[in-house]
Amino acid sequence: MTDEKRYLSEAVNRIKPSGIRKFFDLASSMDNIISLGVGEPDYTTPWNIREASISSLERGFTSYTANAGLTELREGIAKYLDRHFNVDYDPENEVIVTSGASEAIDLAMRATVNPGDEVLVVEPSFVSYAPLVSLIGGTPVPIPTSIENGFKVTTQAIREKITDRTKGILLCFPNNPTGTVMNAGEMEEVAAVIQEHDLVVFSDEIYAEMTYDAPHVCVPALSGMRERTILISGFSKAFAMTGWRLGYVAAPEHIAAGMLKIHQYAMMCASTMAQYGAIEALENGREEMLEMVESYRQRRNYFVTALKEVGLDCHTPGGAFYAFPSIRSTGLSSEEFAEKLLFAERVAVVPGNVFGEGGEGHIRCSYAASLEQLEEAVERIGRFIKSL
Repeated sequence: MTDEKRYLSEAVNRIKPSGIRKFFDLASSMDNIISLGVGEPDYTTPWNIREASISSLERGFTSYTANAGLTELREGIAKYLDRHFNVDYDPENEVIVTSGASEAIDLAMRATVNPGDEVLVVEPSFVSYAPLVSLIGGTPVPIPTSIENGFKVTTQAIREKITDRTKGILLCFPNNPTGTVMNAGEMEEVAAVIQEHDLVVFSDEIYAEMTYDAPHVCVPALSGMRERTILISGFSKAFAMTGWRLGYVAAPEHIAAGMLKIHQYAMMCASTMAQYGAIEALENGREEMLEMVESYRQRRNYFVTALKEVGLDCHTPGGAFYAFPSIRSTGLSSEEFAEKLLFAERVAVVPGNVFGEGGEGHIRCSYAASLEQLEEAVERIGRFIKSL
């Protein structure tokens, strides 16, 4: 009998499939489901963005772009970052348009991490971070955070994990899955430790526009951080463009050049029609984006309060569109809770353990759903908890 694993690399055999996708696929096969699982805006991409993409097709702009992306788009990204986050990049040599922020993270890892290098990953963390480190022969080293301090990473926790093999640290604030936001003072303390140990920083700021109580702190805008930071972002969340698969990376020229080498072989370039839509998003999409963010703020305020009322302890997320309530009081594991809730009440959430060991005892709920759906979901969750 053929050993199927023999045909795959050891690295691929070692990693697990996405825990988010597992529950999404299960829920999609069931009726009467309220899905709070997938991290996706419940808005359709604004019409002016769609129209710009359609127009590019009608004008016949269907060829490859430059590997790094359309010049006009890279210039727009650089202006956007300067205007809203106070960080300056050369659009010609320091900005690359990618096929989603996910590709940007992959490129950043492959361009900088050697086999045997350690990369610190603040957990709970997005499901792809640790596997991407592992796939290139690096070692992901989790830095735990907890609900007791709002899932904020501390300098002490970072110092405890640094060794002579530590190459970099991966940060994501606002955080997926916790929604945690770090303020300027907290980030400056973290930056000091990073500079002390000369680490590369992978800063996933895809939720930068979605902060509710305080301005976003852009990592490369902090003193001494630009030269060591790879800024990763995109259009999926802020502009409701998840299916367009368009992201970008901004980094010092020598790092960007290394990433571009990989990008031109692996991807050639991002979708041309999507890039034209993104130009319109940057130029004329901010008003609708801010309206969406305000709607998420209102839903957050309702949803977190409602979860507490049915018995789930939940810190107030300062950004993104996720709540990360504790389910420890139920006595169930994260996976048990998510599976039982799905089959008993047809509410799909993501078990916290898929985001790392620090996520155990929690579930991730996306409140990027209508208020009516959130109200019904909370009613069902409350009923499920009482049944226990």
